[in-house]
Amino acid sequence: MNNKKIQMSRMWKYFVDATAEIIEEEGIDQVTIRKVADRAGYNSATIYNYFSEISHLIFFASMKFLKNYTDDVTIYMNKGKNPFEKYLLAWECFCNYSFQQPQIFHAVFIMDLGDHPEKLIENYYEIYPADLINIPQELKPILFERSMTKRGRSLLEIAAKEGYIKEDQIDSINEMTILLWQGMLTNVLNNRMNYEIEEAANRTMEYVRKIILDASHYNATDASKV
Repeated sequence: MNNKKIQMSRMWKYFVDATAEIIEEEGIDQVTIRKVADRAGYNSATIYNYFSEISHLIFFASMKFLKNYTDDVTIYMNKGKNPFEKYLLAWECFCNYSFQQPQIFHAVFIMDLGDHPEKLIENYYEIYPADLINIPQELKPILFERSMTKRGRSLLEIAAKEGYIKEDQIDSINEMTILLWQGMLTNVLNNRMNYEIEEAANRTMEYVRKIILDASHYNATDASKV
């Protein structure tokens, strides 16, 4: 890594870490360019030399809070005996963490990031490679993918190849499960639910199981244990 790239990486970290501190102390909705600049010890104009908009700063800072999730999803999926079970366990882990940190997961997976959002996760892991230490090689392509559609589809394609679902069902299952999660998370963020966070996660997972079980050849009794 040349000196220019080292300097850029160092500055990038200053601003991302400052943003993460604000999120942890005050919440995502309190992040402003001025606050980040003040905390990092630079002027606001300097930030725009490294980030084109504040949503990118919030995205990168939010990624720092996903470390527990990315570590745990491997543990969850390792419990599965086949691709079908691994898919459901991956969703279970995702639901458990996302409803505990709805603003963080919204920032990473739903928030509008402008052009070329697919490059942002790759850029993040270039700067914070230690976050990938506990991640198996086969899972890295999924975690590098910001698109919920592509993340879910990769696991469903494996399940289809092994006969658990039909290939022509992949897109509909994928879309229904993602829309279900997005809708429930939006309700949580907008305070439009009359039940607790844990129940929101459990209900979402219950509906995800129903969607995939209705379309699959898997034994319903076995799937209920996942």
